[in-house]
Amino acid sequence: MSARDRLTDGLYGAGWGTVKKLPEPVAVRLGRGIADLAWKRRGAGVRRLESNYARVVPDAGPERLAALSRAGMRSYLRYWMESFRLPAWSTERIRSGFSPEDLHHLTDGMAAGKGVVLALPHLANWDLAGAWATTHLGIPFTTVAERLKPETLYDRFVAYREGLGMEVLPHSGGTAFGTLARRLRDGGLVCLVADRDLSASGVEVGFFGETARMPAGPALLAQQTGALLLPVTLWYDDSPVMRGRVHPPVEVPESGTRAEKTSVMTQALADAFATGIADHPEDWHMLQRLWLKDLDPAKAPRPDATPRPDATPRPDTTPRAADGRGAS
Repeated sequence: MSARDRLTDGLYGAGWGTVKKLPEPVAVRLGRGIADLAWKRRGAGVRRLESNYARVVPDAGPERLAALSRAGMRSYLRYWMESFRLPAWSTERIRSGFSPEDLHHLTDGMAAGKGVVLALPHLANWDLAGAWATTHLGIPFTTVAERLKPETLYDRFVAYREGLGMEVLPHSGGTAFGTLARRLRDGGLVCLVADRDLSASGVEVGFFGETARMPAGPALLAQQTGALLLPVTLWYDDSPVMRGRVHPPVEVPESGTRAEKTSVMTQALADAFATGIADHPEDWHMLQRLWLKDLDPAKAPRPDATPRPDATPRPDTTPRAADGRGAS
């Protein structure tokens, strides 16, 4: 393990070991202070976040974008402070920490026994929503996490999520899809963060007026297993309670090839994600390139120290979205 890898693993270990012991008001102030410091430094992640917000809020001027990126960093650090502390939260604290709308889409789907796929963007704190599902609803679920380097860091994320009641599969290796399909055919629940493609097999979608690529997994799983596909969006407000919405099901088209059906369904997911992101842009933690125009080296300005889509966290910056939060 390199010195950088040891430092990265040590920093995350310190977060889980120390932050969870802090009184909640202290953790909140610490997170906000770190966020403001990172925002003032205007590193690559902050600049990329601001650039992404410019697509979401196209009429925003420089002052508005700066305010959004500052709020976005505060939201992102709120996610981290909550995640470091979640293992120490009581069952009641988890149950009272999330309030979703239109939950009947999920509960009715589970009652039908055909399995449910929940697809989410990088909004607010999906780990908290997952912990809420396993505690308040008593529904275990399976998810997929990006395999990080160093391996010890990946192991920390797996242990953390398994401690919250999740079954975690590695994104790499090629066996995750089959396992997810089996869980769904058994009537289970699968949750996937699905607004950024981590493979070469993603589906091109229109997203805030430009083309992006999102994973095909959620749509393919729904087609192959008959499971219900539900978009979910999350957001914070001024209270300690995170909010969320379970959107209506994405239907499988009656006609077309598998690729055509997958394209239509993935676009429907992108549209639902865009609705939630447009309503709460500051809670969308996308500190990386997403749109094809940015991913194409011929079209993206250089140099740009923004992390690649498969980048792992570095100790000299605020943790980024390629941090094990999930993949599909």
